[in-house]
Amino acid sequence: MGLVVNHNMMAMTATMNLDSAYQSLSKATNQLSSGLRITQASDDAAGLAVRELMRSNISTLNQGVRNANDAISLLQTADGALGVTDEKLIRMKELAEQAATGTYTSTQRLIIDSEYQAMASEITRIANATDFNGIYLLNGNLSSTTHNGSSLTPTGKLKVHFGTGNASNSDYYYVQINSATASSLGVGLGAASSVTAGRSISTQTLAQQALSQINNAIVSKDKIRASLGALENRLQNTVTQLQVQSQNLQSAESQISDVDVATEMTEFVRDQILTQSAVAMLSQANSLPKMALQLMG
Repeated sequence: MGLVVNHNMMAMTATMNLDSAYQSLSKATNQLSSGLRITQASDDAAGLAVRELMRSNISTLNQGVRNANDAISLLQTADGALGVTDEKLIRMKELAEQAATGTYTSTQRLIIDSEYQAMASEITRIANATDFNGIYLLNGNLSSTTHNGSSLTPTGKLKVHFGTGNASNSDYYYVQINSATASSLGVGLGAASSVTAGRSISTQTLAQQALSQINNAIVSKDKIRASLGALENRLQNTVTQLQVQSQNLQSAESQISDVDVATEMTEFVRDQILTQSAVAMLSQANSLPKMALQLMG
């Protein structure tokens, strides 16, 4: 190749190699500083698509864990309130037993009945006042067997969603809680008029009849608590399963997305050396046309 001044092919070659090495160095710097193998779609288009789907599922699963934990808190709130209701029913049965004996006068029995009715009113108050985040739990609002979430305020049983899809066998549970008011339990004056036992203990006969009705009320209340306990255990198992699933997805996402620091650092050093070498050779190539000028001088 002759000595020319119009074209410096050595400098052009050095520049091309410098551009290539500098781009590789820039990419390695980006990956090492971010910790990600894929920082833009051009790095790995297919890998980027898979990673983003995994990330969305991981984020959704983590929110599902929070949803399930919130539902556990809701169930614990309802169970705690029913624990207080249990104490009231036990006291009502004690009062019924007291009024059932013949050693009290009618006036005394009316006084006993006044406390009995107060306990029934307190049971109803507890049921109507127990709420979680504004959702009333024991007043019968969640006792329906159907759920409708199409309006701004859902109706019927509560839907706890925790999965990434909307399949009934894997992504959500329903929480159904029967009413725990005194009337629904069949005790106190608020009970249905067709029910005689349990409404009052103002007479000896009514008090004796109330004993069996209060037993039924306790059983009804215990069924609600048992249902809540079973759902709570199920949700706790669900939380564990969701956490394991999220962890496994994060591990898989890491294999796709995260940079291998050891390998990338090796490439970084190599590109750094090539960049420095290309800069040095470009400087030498740019000095070659001066040799032609010396011949002309």
